Amino acid sequence: MSQLLVSIASFVLVVGVLITAHEFGHFWVARRLGVKVLRFSIGFGKPLIKWQGRDQTEYVVAAIPLGGYVKMLDEREGEVDPQDLPQAFNRKSLPVRSAIVAAGPVFNFIFAIFAYWLMFMHGVSGVRPVIGDVAPQTISSAAGFISGDEIRTIDGSSINSWEEALFTLLEATVKGEAVNVEVIRPEVGLLERRLDLSRAPDALKKSDLLKNLGLSVWRPEIPPLIASLEQNGPAERAGFLAGDRILSANDLSFEGWSEWTKYVRERPESLIRVVVERGGESVELALKLGRKGARCAEGYGYMGASAKVPVGYGSNLRIETAYSPLDSASRALTRTWDVSLLTVKMIGKMLLGEVSLNNLSGPVTIAKYAGESSRIGLSALLGFMALVSVSLGVLNLLPIPVLDGGHLLYYLVESVKGSPLSEEAQLAGQRYGIAALLLLMMLALYNDLVRLIC
Repeated sequence: MSQLLVSIASFVLVVGVLITAHEFGHFWVARRLGVKVLRFSIGFGKPLIKWQGRDQTEYVVAAIPLGGYVKMLDEREGEVDPQDLPQAFNRKSLPVRSAIVAAGPVFNFIFAIFAYWLMFMHGVSGVRPVIGDVAPQTISSAAGFISGDEIRTIDGSSINSWEEALFTLLEATVKGEAVNVEVIRPEVGLLERRLDLSRAPDALKKSDLLKNLGLSVWRPEIPPLIASLEQNGPAERAGFLAGDRILSANDLSFEGWSEWTKYVRERPESLIRVVVERGGESVELALKLGRKGARCAEGYGYMGASAKVPVGYGSNLRIETAYSPLDSASRALTRTWDVSLLTVKMIGKMLLGEVSLNNLSGPVTIAKYAGESSRIGLSALLGFMALVSVSLGVLNLLPIPVLDGGHLLYYLVESVKGSPLSEEAQLAGQRYGIAALLLLMMLALYNDLVRLIC
């Protein structure tokens, strides 16, 4: 329950801040360009807080935190006092109207730059990019990677963490290019490998990019020692106790917890004979494994027990890097540009069917990751907010009627033909735009529910 509350609170915080940044862009530019703003609302529905500003603008915080709007003086929405006509939105020139509409997405990009800047200055936590198991008969095994290799550069770009490696590999995978990867191999030194991503055309059609490329994150092995048991889970029902050390199953011995986990996952609902060490003696138990994830797939085996993690586990793999204000600003600009460009390319590949629509996420997934980011720390939360802000900026610039990009498309047509589109054409476009957005939202919500159930 506490995790749910954290996720909800984090979702409201993240979405509220990003919506405020977006709508403030419209509001601030409209005011600077002489347009009268009647209402500035964060959220939809019933107003929770409402007050009147000195500028006669009504400020509202509403009950449903899934959007917002800036209502401007406009003759198309009602009668306007003759003395206020110069402040009406529809009376402004085409460049002024375009600037006001574009300001929302632009402020999302500005916020992303600011969030990334704070993140880089505060310090970026990560995990050293040491490769774990390399799946056979994949492009990674063909390139010659082995477990224990640590990635140092990808096409000349310095790589310090798995986050940086994933982002760089994702960019290259979208392009379908081959990349040169420098790795440090223990007791050997610096080696160069060429990873041909053009040979992995389906790598983006499943969510786990590393797995699709045949790579995994290296994790130090821990002993197969049970720390705790799920109440009434398969292990507890079989008679396992906290402190038991797993020695073997069906006469197959185990040295580490990862071996044991893999063995269990491959045998859902199997009955296995397990020997454990308990108090210096060997005890044999009959374990009937359970099955998880079967609602949406074949599922996998589980026993309902967690491993005892040694103190300081993985500490030699964790890194944290902080940068100067100037260097952080440069990195923030570069990261915002790279993420924006990558988002555009991913949307294009989704439309072409080259990237799975399963990658679309809705409010449930956003809430989940917002909660996880807030629990990890400030840097993770800032990075997540920046990423979502960029996504909002790009999505709002799509040429879909009812979005900012749709209005800008109308203005582009107006600049070419010398007059605005007819009201009938604009209304028809809005209907199609609303239908497209509803379908998109339904698909994103469906993906959320599938992830939640499975």
